[in-house]
Amino acid sequence: MFADATLVTPDGVSLMARIWTPEGVGPWPTLLMRQPYGRAIASTVTLPHPLWWTGQGFAVCVQDVRGQGDSEGVFKGFGQEAVDTASTMAWLRERPECNGRIGLFGFSYQGVTQLLAPKDCPAPDCLAPAMCGLAEREHWSCDGGAHWWHLGLGWGLQLAALQAKRRNDQAAWSELHTALESGRYLREGLSLLKRHDPKGMALRWLQQPADQPEGWITHRPSESWLIKPMLLIGGWWDPHLQGLLDLFAQAKRSGGSPELHIGPASHLQWWPETTQILLDFFNQHLKGPTTRKQNKTAEIKLWNQTDASWSESNGHECSAHHWHLRSTGLACLDLNDGQLLNPTIAGAGACAIVHDPWRPVPSIGGHLSPTAGPCDRRGIDQRSDVAVFSSEPLQTSLQLLGRPRLKIQVSADQPAFDLCAALSRLPADRDEVQQLSTGVLRVRRISDPTSTEITLELQPLFASLQRGDRLRLSLAGAAWPAIGINPGDGKQCYGPVNSDCRVITLYLKLEGASLQMAPLLLVQAGSTPAN
Repeated sequence: MFADATLVTPDGVSLMARIWTPEGVGPWPTLLMRQPYGRAIASTVTLPHPLWWTGQGFAVCVQDVRGQGDSEGVFKGFGQEAVDTASTMAWLRERPECNGRIGLFGFSYQGVTQLLAPKDCPAPDCLAPAMCGLAEREHWSCDGGAHWWHLGLGWGLQLAALQAKRRNDQAAWSELHTALESGRYLREGLSLLKRHDPKGMALRWLQQPADQPEGWITHRPSESWLIKPMLLIGGWWDPHLQGLLDLFAQAKRSGGSPELHIGPASHLQWWPETTQILLDFFNQHLKGPTTRKQNKTAEIKLWNQTDASWSESNGHECSAHHWHLRSTGLACLDLNDGQLLNPTIAGAGACAIVHDPWRPVPSIGGHLSPTAGPCDRRGIDQRSDVAVFSSEPLQTSLQLLGRPRLKIQVSADQPAFDLCAALSRLPADRDEVQQLSTGVLRVRRISDPTSTEITLELQPLFASLQRGDRLRLSLAGAAWPAIGINPGDGKQCYGPVNSDCRVITLYLKLEGASLQMAPLLLVQAGSTPAN
């Protein structure tokens, strides 16, 4: 059924792997996953067990990365993976179970291990990095200049607990697990990381300024890997979606023909058809003739959040619609006061939002909250610290595709503030506020408290609104615990609320404010959109 096997790296470190093989006589095309969570788990939180893959004619190798599971060494995160990937690929090609054809698979951390290797390392036959990215700031730890609080701490403490288990430190493991299980990690997580994993990647991220690109690492895959057949699986409610879109664009610029599917998924909850998508991909590229073309064309398939249907896209089109904002000043108190206006009608008015750190606006659904996914946000929109702007009932159907962007003039009575947004559909046939996309922006103005125009980008989306539906934009001064509470003093100290956190009043100037859509794939400077 399976056997454990050890690779000794050039620097003398033993890496442990588990290899499952089909019945009968090999060798077989082989799937490789390199992960930090224990080879027995094998990413079964989202993927079929290796036994299922052996039934489809593949050998499967799942390896504990350096410093995790039963592998020797010290775990240092992404930076260690390139050299070990090269050693593992060379070792696997010589194994009797492998016929020389290798596909890489896995999501999240296991996605990054597929992409990092020295330039002289021969590429695999194909790879399927799901829900991951290459920029440690934009794709792994921050949105809108704010750290992922719930996600960053939760993942960091999980990695710290794995290290405690390796040390046989039962007290540390129990403390970390209890903090996650009870929710105390949101308040105590940073201090727990400092005590139990002071050199860990997660703590390093949380201690780097989220609004400054200096000092952050962006990993660079070899072009010889990017041009290989590549399957990318993402979700509308996954925090790494931006990373996956950037990876698709980078592979295209390198001459590859990647295949991208963005479906109804959060990071840990996928749609059932992903298994067949992966199987078709590996059958094509690991069992077909070696001279076969990679893919016929670059392909993007998108799930419509409201129609529950699939469509194809080139990634460069987006909805041309845009809206202006209007309020008499009561958008936080009267659900009918704030308006989303057609572009032919000028925006007007102003609105004040008071953020009280004692009762911050909670984050629900979306891609960053503890309850990631679709949700009904009626209760949140009824709070007096949330400004809502709703359109009139639509006269015709409307398709929304792309990255929602809000441009608006905002000032505050404190040196720093957060602006947190949600875009929702109000269906004509029922009393519901279907949240489609969320976004955050952290602003620091130490020397200039005056009003300036800011741009807040929300999570990409694809949705259709029908005649009679309405569109709603909701704005607030917090999204706890998706991001930490902004103390308002302009210092780089965010997290759970404390007595130093200030009440912050945001002033929104609505004249000139606009909500519009940008394409899923952003054009790089000096480049031309691919056909």
